[in-house]
Amino acid sequence: MPRPRLHNADLLLDAALGLAGAGGPAAVTMSAVARTTGAPSGSLYHLFGSQPGLAGALWVRTEERFQEGWLAALDRGDIPTAARHVVSYVRRHRDAGRVLAYGPDDFGRLSWPATLQAAHEASSARVRAALHQVGGDPERLALVTIDIPGALVRRHLLADTPIPAGAEADVTAAADALLAAAA
Repeated sequence: MPRPRLHNADLLLDAALGLAGAGGPAAVTMSAVARTTGAPSGSLYHLFGSQPGLAGALWVRTEERFQEGWLAALDRGDIPTAARHVVSYVRRHRDAGRVLAYGPDDFGRLSWPATLQAAHEASSARVRAALHQVGGDPERLALVTIDIPGALVRRHLLADTPIPAGAEADVTAAADALLAAAA
C-alpha cells in the first residue's frame, strides 16, 4: 500500500501563491515551495513535472478561481457585479490579485505543459464567450468589467496600499456611466 501523500497540490500551490504575491513570478521555484512547505522536492516534481509546470498550475488555478464569480455575474447579465467582483476578489485574495496583475506570460506560459496551456486557453475562451453572450459591445464590456476595475486594483497592488473602501462603488459608477453613454 502506498504511503498517503502529505503534501497535496493545493497546499503546494498555496505556498507558491504566497511566494508569487510577495516576490513575483521569479519567486515561484521548486526549491522555494519545497522549503516553504517542508515538502521534499521530489513531491513537487512528481506533481508538477517542472518549474514551468508549477508556475502554469499556479496561474491556471488562480485564473479559474477568480473567474468563477466574474463569470457567474455575467451569466446573470449583471455587469456592475462583474466589475465589482474584480475589486472585491482582489481585496479578499491579495496574493491572487498580484498573480493576475502580472499575466500568464510572466509565469512562463510558452513553457507550460500542453495540458496547462489548453486549460488557460479554455479559460480565455470562457471569458470571450461570456462577453459576447451578455450582448452589447464586447470591447466596452471588457473595459467596464475587466480593464477599469483591474487598473484600480493594480495601482494599489503595485503601491502595496489598501484598496479604498469606496472602490466597488467607483467601478459601479464607471460601469453605469460607460454603459449609459453607449446606449
